Amino acid sequence: MNTLTRLSLTLLLFSSGVSMLHSQSTASPEPVLPVVTTLDTPLTSPEAPTPEPSPTPTLIPAPSATPLPIPTITSTPVPTPAPSSTPTRAPTPLASALQLKGYASYPPEIQDLVQKCIALSNQGLSYQFGSADPAQGGMDCSGTIMHLLKSAGWKNLPRQSDGFYRWTWQNDTFTAVNGMTFNSFEWSKLRPGDLLFWVGTYGVDKKRDPAISHVMLYLGEEVSTGRRVMFGASENRRYQDKRRSGVGIFDFVLPKSVNPESRNQPRMIGYGKIPKRS
Repeated sequence: MNTLTRLSLTLLLFSSGVSMLHSQSTASPEPVLPVVTTLDTPLTSPEAPTPEPSPTPTLIPAPSATPLPIPTITSTPVPTPAPSSTPTRAPTPLASALQLKGYASYPPEIQDLVQKCIALSNQGLSYQFGSADPAQGGMDCSGTIMHLLKSAGWKNLPRQSDGFYRWTWQNDTFTAVNGMTFNSFEWSKLRPGDLLFWVGTYGVDKKRDPAISHVMLYLGEEVSTGRRVMFGASENRRYQDKRRSGVGIFDFVLPKSVNPESRNQPRMIGYGKIPKRS
């Protein structure tokens, strides 16, 4: 390459450089965005935040219905009566097998006796002469009455039928009867729980005077039949038209004919209220 050629190239390059400098000086400068950095935060793309687990929903029970208050009915208070010196008690229920008229109005001690009579009647005891103990399987008439009253709290009781007669007579509770039917006024004082007395039911010692030979206890009138009934121990008596023997309940009937002079013919002579317990 000769010297002229080199000079031409040099001029050309110089002219190009001047033009470029002129164009850069006249163009608007581009804005420079500042780079903000911190010492603790790396210059990396931030990761998306980890979502917190949603809390498990808690079931809140519906409030139970509050019951409406029940109004309290008040009445005018009744003053409590002063306690009586005599204790009172509810009537003793009567066994369904025996319904007696007016039983609810019986005195409590008579109700107890009736209940004990029913209990003894259900034991199937026989008539056993000389016995006053149901453990022996049977009792006689006076032994039955003695056992009954003793179990109810009476003490110092007679053992024979004539002894019970004397007991009532000495305590002014005996009523003599000469009438032949229950229409006689002599029966007007008869009450449930009274003792009934006969003579002539069997042969007794001639020294026994009066010759009381049989004793039983009056129970009252049955509701269904209106018949009078009694309790005790006997042989060949009837209850509801059926003959029976032993310790039990019997129809209370009067002999149809009586010979007052005979010591061997059954005859009703009277009744007596049981004396008070000593």
